[in-house]
Amino acid sequence: MSIEKDEAAPGGRRGRKARRTRESLAGAALRLVLDRGLAAVAVEDVTELADVSRRTFSRYFPSREDAVLDCLRADFDRINAALAARPAHEAPLTAYRAALRAWLRDEDEPAWHRRPDMRELFALIAREPSLTAAYRRICVDAEEASIRIAAERLGLDAERDLRPAVAIGLGVAALQATARAWVRHPAPDDGTSGLPALLEQAFATLAAEPPPDAPAG
Repeated sequence: MSIEKDEAAPGGRRGRKARRTRESLAGAALRLVLDRGLAAVAVEDVTELADVSRRTFSRYFPSREDAVLDCLRADFDRINAALAARPAHEAPLTAYRAALRAWLRDEDEPAWHRRPDMRELFALIAREPSLTAAYRRICVDAEEASIRIAAERLGLDAERDLRPAVAIGLGVAALQATARAWVRHPAPDDGTSGLPALLEQAFATLAAEPPPDAPAG
């Protein structure tokens, strides 16, 4: 690989700089919106706080909503990376549950229950229609990626075989139901009532009526 290509790669110097710029913009957008509310924040406010140009913002995000929610997109990316790393023999729902557990335990990139203001962000998403729409797009994209990963691990055609989509859909529904309960009914993350415990309860509910989780034969 040439030096130029190496620098442009995700782990190269340019890739690291781009990642820092994206994270700076996303962090600025999130702080401003949580402090002022979405209506009081313009893209120019975000670029001023991040000390970059409007043109730079547009290279990374199509809207302020996408910038505000970029931390959640990154969470789903990490979940899918953990899903792709699961053993190939695991059934899709089992693998997705294990990926969620890995994401929740990650000390380097803390999950929602170990980051300040996440409950406030989810409450804001519920109140702001444009954030709701942007979040739904992120969720749909992440779920479709999860389905592709699950299908590829089992050598299935995600367009024709419903099993990966059904299994992943159940896992995603468990995560979303857990998140709603966690936001609406705050409780200390003490191992019995926090986000990880709620997620285990959600999957236990699914286990009571096992889904079509594995390919035939």
